[in-house]
Amino acid sequence: MKDIILNIEALIFASEEGISANDIKQVLHDALAIDINKEEVLGFLGKIKLKYESEDTVFSLFSMNNQYQFLTKEIYHEAINHLQAHRDRKKLSQSALETLAIIAYRQPITKIEVEQIRGVNCDYSIQRLLEKDLVKIAGKAESIGKPLLYATSDQFMNHFGINSVKDLPQLKDIVAEENSIGDTME
Repeated sequence: MKDIILNIEALIFASEEGISANDIKQVLHDALAIDINKEEVLGFLGKIKLKYESEDTVFSLFSMNNQYQFLTKEIYHEAINHLQAHRDRKKLSQSALETLAIIAYRQPITKIEVEQIRGVNCDYSIQRLLEKDLVKIAGKAESIGKPLLYATSDQFMNHFGINSVKDLPQLKDIVAEENSIGDTME
């Protein structure tokens, strides 16, 4: 019996979005040749739920939409939210930074226009920038297909400490003579 409970726990733990009692029953039958009915599975699930109600555990067994999964207890949500925020502050990739710069200087801009400037597909970079709330969808273009327009968000302004896009460095401020190539024509 303990072996069955441990196998059920392993199935729940390995399930990304939860697992139903019927799926548990079927997997136990197919993988381990264990024949139990749904009521027995529900009984084992009850025992597992009791086991994780202890204050010594950080997660519990939850049932949502007839799917069972382990989730952290509510008391730990604040710490997990901070962890998630910490992870979100990680550095952007070079391609995401380039995409962000293009959006910042040319906003509002469509994904196609960004891709024409960069010369590569920007789906992933734009998605990551949206997830990090550095860019936002600013509407739809009036061109064929009405593609989405992207612009920088308030989070972008806060992150870079600027009040508006007018505060972004101008190209003339960035380009110095020592960075130019070749002779200048006079």
